[in-house]
Amino acid sequence: MNLVQKKRSERNQTITLSPAERTELKKELITEADISVGFDPSGKIICGDVVRVSEKLPRQSVDLLILDPPYNLDKDFHGVSFKKGSISGYTEYLDSWLPSLIPLLKPGATIYICSDYHSSTSVHLMAEKYFTVRNRITWQREKGRGAKTNWKNSSEDIWFCTLGNGYQFHVDRVKEKRVVIAPYRQDGKPKDWEETPDGNFRLTHPSNFWNDISVPYWSMPENTDHPTQKPEKLFAKMILASSNTGDLVLDPFCGSGTSAVTAKKLGRNYCAYDSSEEYCLLALKRLKMADSDKTIQGYKDGVFWERNSRQLKRSSEDQRAASKLNFFDESENL
Repeated sequence: MNLVQKKRSERNQTITLSPAERTELKKELITEADISVGFDPSGKIICGDVVRVSEKLPRQSVDLLILDPPYNLDKDFHGVSFKKGSISGYTEYLDSWLPSLIPLLKPGATIYICSDYHSSTSVHLMAEKYFTVRNRITWQREKGRGAKTNWKNSSEDIWFCTLGNGYQFHVDRVKEKRVVIAPYRQDGKPKDWEETPDGNFRLTHPSNFWNDISVPYWSMPENTDHPTQKPEKLFAKMILASSNTGDLVLDPFCGSGTSAVTAKKLGRNYCAYDSSEEYCLLALKRLKMADSDKTIQGYKDGVFWERNSRQLKRSSEDQRAASKLNFFDESENL
């Protein structure tokens, strides 16, 4: 294990572990051997194998399952390598551990499964085998290298599934506050939008295309060195839409703990595990940081704000010009 500290700029906010922090956090880390009959998974970070840990957890205890397994790509996870294989091979990999999670789910549980285009076919096959597939969300992560002979790979999929028909979905919790360029007025008053000193905004229903997500990078306080870290805002949408306060959110491939941290900030219980001790320790550190910082980038005042819109302050001339417009903006994608 390479624990050499990287040189970073003063503005770099990447969360790292010092040797002293590793020593202290290891005292709190739970392993497979620590799980016995009557174990309460709420609020726990567990270091261990997905199947062996899952077999020890209480049955029908999970309200929301978030799955972010290694994609079908060549990737190094802190010294542990995952190799790209065939579609059939990756499908078999998913099927080697997914059944162990199903007994943990409550009858009304919701499942979100992350994937990219290399993995999406296999994920869809497994999702249909074990769950009811409700939708496929595509989110634009923007990061990705340009290519001269192919399209830039800058999006990923999330498969929205349920165990049955009695699932929960709270659409009012995940509406997005978007800038209105051409607002419609009725009798001189705003219709379906809000006029504020900082601009005109409308709450819109969420679609299955999310283009308002910023991938963590070095100047963001949630960033870690995990190579495939997901943004807190991404998981916040799933957690708010598909769980209630106090519900148990499970993530058996938690990496640096984004799902657990986001669940904690939103008042949910969590249980997360990963086979990497380093990432589990990072998750524990981030959970401690969440005690004093409940903020989620892009989420404030109970709504998700369109990216950069909270910083938008339109000039008075723009405001007056916009107020004179009296036609419906059909796109709502502004």
